[in-house]
Amino acid sequence: MACATIHVGFTVPQLLRGASRILPTHSALVVLRHSAFCYCTVNSTIKSKRKMDHLERTANNFRQEVISQAKVCGISNESETVKRLRLAITNKDFTFKAGQWVDFFIPGLSVVGGFSMCSSPGLLKREGILELAVKHTDHPPAHWIHTECTLDSEVALRVGADLHGYQEGKGNGYKMGTVKLYYSAKNTSQLLFKKNILGLMNAFPGKIMCRFHVTQQSSPICEELRPHVTEGRICEKDLEKHVSKDTLWYICGPPPMIESISKLLSDIGVPRNCVFFEKWW
Repeated sequence: MACATIHVGFTVPQLLRGASRILPTHSALVVLRHSAFCYCTVNSTIKSKRKMDHLERTANNFRQEVISQAKVCGISNESETVKRLRLAITNKDFTFKAGQWVDFFIPGLSVVGGFSMCSSPGLLKREGILELAVKHTDHPPAHWIHTECTLDSEVALRVGADLHGYQEGKGNGYKMGTVKLYYSAKNTSQLLFKKNILGLMNAFPGKIMCRFHVTQQSSPICEELRPHVTEGRICEKDLEKHVSKDTLWYICGPPPMIESISKLLSDIGVPRNCVFFEKWW
């Protein structure tokens, strides 16, 4: 049985992590048609809250007991505002599943960061490497990564997050269907991992598709991206053509975006139990 999934959200790395069991690997809507792996929480009503500290807002979430030392072995600019951090993990018992995040402990800094992985569990298993994509903000851990972190900097990591409905990919009889990603950002320079996504589209024609949405594009769009870019927000017209009983919808993004897309999906007749999102803010 092949089931259809639509992911609505802003964070492409989570889609790529989840799909990494099937395929190689910030706003995005993804239409996925594949074996259903559901690691996100379903909730009928989401209320935006005041901004809280990472440890405060995740106090009731599951956390592993293992805290591992890690050394920075690579730093690169994913965009003008996002750095990709490559970390070598020292503890062999340190593991994570798609959809989880890490508590990020920095020596000498009292504030603990919380960041989602942008690499697959398979990379950690094969090479002992974990990657994070961190946007520059005034929050002390993110600010440290962008202004003080260097190669060989040492930190500590602990995995957390409750994975509601998560299913391991163990040959459960589902066939891979199709994936449709709607990915929105201010402009094309802020479309993270776009080369990876284009590579997946070329490697799996007809199985993986993407529409990039840009809301404030002021410069010309490069020829490679142009066929895949729509100027304007993700809207009802984009989504309603994918509504079916076999479609699952995955949402990633900031709370207001998730609230808006959840309401839109409800308005066009998508059942509440077919909508999934990662709820850890």
